[in-house]
Order: sequence, then structure tokens, then C-alpha cells
Amino acid sequence: MTQEDDRYRAPALDKGLDILELLAQIDGGLTQAEIAKRLGRSPNEFYRMLDRLVRRGYVSRIDGDRYSLTLKLFGLAQSHAPVRRLVSFATPLMRELAEETRQANQLAVFDRGSVVVVAQQEAPGYWGISIRVGSHISLYDTGSGHVLLAFRSEEERQMMINEHSRSNEQPALSKEFFDRLNQIRERGYEMMPSAQTAGVYNLSAPVLAPDGRAIAALTVPYITLVNSSEAPDITQTLDMLSNTARQLSKLAGTERKDD
Repeated sequence: MTQEDDRYRAPALDKGLDILELLAQIDGGLTQAEIAKRLGRSPNEFYRMLDRLVRRGYVSRIDGDRYSLTLKLFGLAQSHAPVRRLVSFATPLMRELAEETRQANQLAVFDRGSVVVVAQQEAPGYWGISIRVGSHISLYDTGSGHVLLAFRSEEERQMMINEHSRSNEQPALSKEFFDRLNQIRERGYEMMPSAQTAGVYNLSAPVLAPDGRAIAALTVPYITLVNSSEAPDITQTLDMLSNTARQLSKLAGTERKDD
């Protein structure tokens, strides 16, 4: 480090960033003593900094004495340029998907405890189900919510559930619910009757980041178009949706694992 660089140091900020960068690499969290050892400092140096990071929501305490990174940094990133870039990449693909399937579609992300619709494309015909951009939807009983949870580690799923439950009533989540998430991950998509609208099936596929995590869910609220012989059926629509999600994942810097 040059003398000029040293002149503008902010030791407290450096200490906080060191903690965040360390915890970002660790599954299961670390104790205060383990953090200090890995960073080559004494445990007492980190007590106040850890306390502030917990109070501000960047770090959580788990199992009593372990510290783990929350999703707050992820949420802040989602609300800035990355989401705008994702939407700009997605818009032409979503428009093409709507034309091919004759169905509406939407893109949702997990943002600071909520599932938020960040882009939507209307169906090209008279009929279709669409959700306004900016709408908050359920994490537990929507295709988008299921996909966003499914393509995360068990620890990350629990953090998402905890963040969501701070501002929403949390239902009792059964073993069957988590088994379903694992099944979604294995098959690569969700297909379920809508819990909000009769006669609608939620078809959802993940947009994956380079590390395999879902950064967004692309969803078609499928309705049967009885007067349109040219409209794809639900199986064909699911194939088109999955293909679009794969294309968008590639634009995000990765390919689906089954490619």
C-alpha cells in the first residue's frame, strides 16, 4: 500500500468489509473467535462491529454464537443496476415468449424479504393473466416463489423465509413443502394450479446466476384458450418457457446444468 493510499484509510469500514467478505465465503457461519482468527485479529476487535452489522440486518446470529451473512446485500444489489440490466435482457425474450405461447409472462426476483415482479409481458390476444410490475407476491404458494426457493441452498432458503416472515405471516411449512422444492430443483421447473385464480396454472422456470442460484423466476400464468387452435398446449408452453429461461441464464453468464 502506498503512502497516498494509506492516507485515505478508514479502519472501521475496512473491518466491517473484511467481515462481510469473509462470511460471504462460509456456509454455516462463524463464531466471533473464528472470524478473528481467520482475519488475524483479536476477538475483542470485532465485538462492536458485529453488533452493528447484526442490528443493521447484514449479519444474523445463528445457533446462539455463530454469525452468518443475511440476504440484505443481495437485496440491495437487486434494487440497483443488476435488475435493470436483467430486465433489459429479458424484455425482448419475454415478448417473443408471449408471441409464441399466446400467453402472458412475468419476471420476479426476491428483494429484501419479498417476491417482486420486475417485468411483465401481456398476452398478444384478447385473453391473458398479467400482474403489475412492482407487485409483491407470495413466497410460499406461487410458482415464482417456489422456484426462487428451490434453487438455493438449505441455509439460504431459511434466510429467505426468515426475511419474508418479518413482514408477512408465516404459515406452518411442512416437510412436504421442502420435499417439493427439492423436486422442483431436480426437474428444473414448477407447474402448479394457481392458489389465487381458478383455471390458471403457474409454469415457472429459474434464471440462474453463474453459481447456479436462481436470481429470478420466469413465469407463465397459463390459461387454456378454447377458441384458438393455434395456441400451444401446456406441455409445449412449458418447453418454450424453459428454453427462454435458459437463454436468459446464458445472458446472465451461465448455462442451465442440463444443457
